[in-house]
Amino acid sequence: MADARTHAVVVGSGPNGLAAAITLARAGKSVRVVEGQPTIGGGTRTEALTLPGFLHDVCSAIHPLAAGSPFFQTLPLGRLGLELIQPDAPLAHPLDGGRAVVVERSVERTVAGLGSDGPAYARLMSPLVRQHAILTREFVGPLRPSRHLVIMARFGLHALRSADSLARGRFNDDGTRAAFAGLAAHSMLPPTSAGTGAFALMLAMMAHAYGWPLARGGSKHIAEALAAHLRSLGGQVETGTWVETIDRLANATVALFDVAPKSLVTIAGNRFPARFRGALDRYRYGPGVFKLDWALDAPIPWRAPACARAGTVHLAGSLAELETAEAAVGHGQVAEQPFVILAQQSLFDPTRSPAGKHTGWAYCHVPNGSTVDMTARIEAQVERFAPGFRNRILARHVMFPADVQRHNPNFVGGDINCGLANLRQLFVRPTPRLYATPDRGIYLCSAATPPGGGVHGMCGVFAARRALRRARWS
Repeated sequence: MADARTHAVVVGSGPNGLAAAITLARAGKSVRVVEGQPTIGGGTRTEALTLPGFLHDVCSAIHPLAAGSPFFQTLPLGRLGLELIQPDAPLAHPLDGGRAVVVERSVERTVAGLGSDGPAYARLMSPLVRQHAILTREFVGPLRPSRHLVIMARFGLHALRSADSLARGRFNDDGTRAAFAGLAAHSMLPPTSAGTGAFALMLAMMAHAYGWPLARGGSKHIAEALAAHLRSLGGQVETGTWVETIDRLANATVALFDVAPKSLVTIAGNRFPARFRGALDRYRYGPGVFKLDWALDAPIPWRAPACARAGTVHLAGSLAELETAEAAVGHGQVAEQPFVILAQQSLFDPTRSPAGKHTGWAYCHVPNGSTVDMTARIEAQVERFAPGFRNRILARHVMFPADVQRHNPNFVGGDINCGLANLRQLFVRPTPRLYATPDRGIYLCSAATPPGGGVHGMCGVFAARRALRRARWS
């Protein structure tokens, strides 16, 4: 698998693994990426899950963090076949009665649609958007001293609060409050949890600064562009090879693992002292997801026309409903009316479906490893805001949390963030060593390290930098 001339092997070909490999190759190291699945990509895969001609993103679909990633911005991904498409609006949150709250590309247009809450939204978001480059770089990295103390202190005053308290304190309209809390729910934590304000603020800021784009032809093109760049640097990519023990990597100086801590223990636990293995075993995983993909014979018939302009639609109605749904999941239960995150890529990317047809992509949060079928509940939420939706379904593809994990073992129990993102684990994960292990030749570069989930590659970048400084290269 690795010959005597290989400096490093990266196990796993998700964006973080590929970013780690590129970082090492740029430093002059010989690198090979080894992937167990037949195709590369980790959470950025695209397949024909329903009917011929319909392309569905298996996991990640919308990519604000890819657009804002400091690492991706250094790469010629456009020349390598990646095109990020910006929907007319990043996000819509429909409400009962036919109205929708819309997060537009500009703060000004968003403010214009928020009525009396507009000035409060402008006061909250405009300073963040002006400082978006600094905030993004700080957010997508490990916890460390900042050179921008005043900016980060102001951000932290809001970010450490719960999204619920921030929304209730800033906005009067329940629709605005619900839309803000929906942003925070991407953390897979109840919006009443401390620190969820950070997720809402960052995702709203990114909507204005970078948009919430989708990849033309599917998310797989992100991984393919990264792999193409790695090959241009002399790196190699091997698929269809599972690494079950680190002994298979004996001829590599360094091994970096784009895997969950649970898998790292299985593969390399014999190299670690018992205390470190125990810390990896105690790492906490978050809720899972139950996902549906649809082949549709027409666009989703939204009651609120503005929803047809958005690449992403959040379905929950009121703030109380959203909080009830996410609290249920936090207590190990499924929600009767789940908070649903829906993407409608084919409205903006005609390559996703045959002419005149469309795709739909949606998931809700469920307890880790749940076996409850949420199909009817998710489709009821869509039908509620888009009457006639069910009549447009040609075929559906269902993924329980176990199916999500089978597609990508990093998503333990269906946890697409590869670990609970509460304050305790957000910045110090999976152990205080972050990317390093007690063995100078073994590093972790998955979303189980800071900054966590999302398609940005930064976990791999920081892991590779740590290895470059710390490993005994031969």
